Amino acid sequence: MRENRAIMIRTPLFVFDMDDVLFDYDWRVRMTGLTALTGFDFVELRRRWWHDEGEWAAEAGQFADAAAYHAAFVTALGRDIPVSDWIANRRSAMTPWPDSLAAVARAAELGTVSLLTNNGPLAEAHLAELAPELVPLFGAELHTSSFYGARKPDPAVFSNMLAHYEVPADAVFFVDDLEVNVEGARSVGIEAHRFTDAAALLNAIEQFAARVGASA
Repeated sequence: MRENRAIMIRTPLFVFDMDDVLFDYDWRVRMTGLTALTGFDFVELRRRWWHDEGEWAAEAGQFADAAAYHAAFVTALGRDIPVSDWIANRRSAMTPWPDSLAAVARAAELGTVSLLTNNGPLAEAHLAELAPELVPLFGAELHTSSFYGARKPDPAVFSNMLAHYEVPADAVFFVDDLEVNVEGARSVGIEAHRFTDAAALLNAIEQFAARVGASA
């Protein structure tokens, strides 16, 4: 995990996954775009990068920074793909969900909001470009799992997040579309909600805020 910094937050802390919670993420679009950039089909792309020494390692914080990620990605694919093309390709697979973003806006009225998405340091460095809709809502609190040195559902990613924000687990609400990630958060005492729809998410946010004594 990166060195801590002084953070002024209002509790509760609401932590949101990104893909398939705030955005429709269509990985098929991303893979099709990468096929156009590299000439490799889906199976070959997965073999070269989406595994424990590639993307999963990056998401777990095992690449020092965005430059290290990009160098490893280019080497693995054997193609000189500029960072700008990597960003454009990733962004092309993302469609924002307005109702989910409205739920984030409400959470920001009740406390502090933060992002926690399983992604590597290149995404961390460019989240404002990948997801510009999030900047007005989250400000600087846009983070990937690589920032915390572990990837969901590893309990370490949640423990490191708590340490980063210096908040107790019972003051944190986390939402993710995958039950395994929800269980990972619950394992360290965080209240976690599995995303199914924005209306249910908003209701869960309101209920959690009421329980911890937040006021609009």
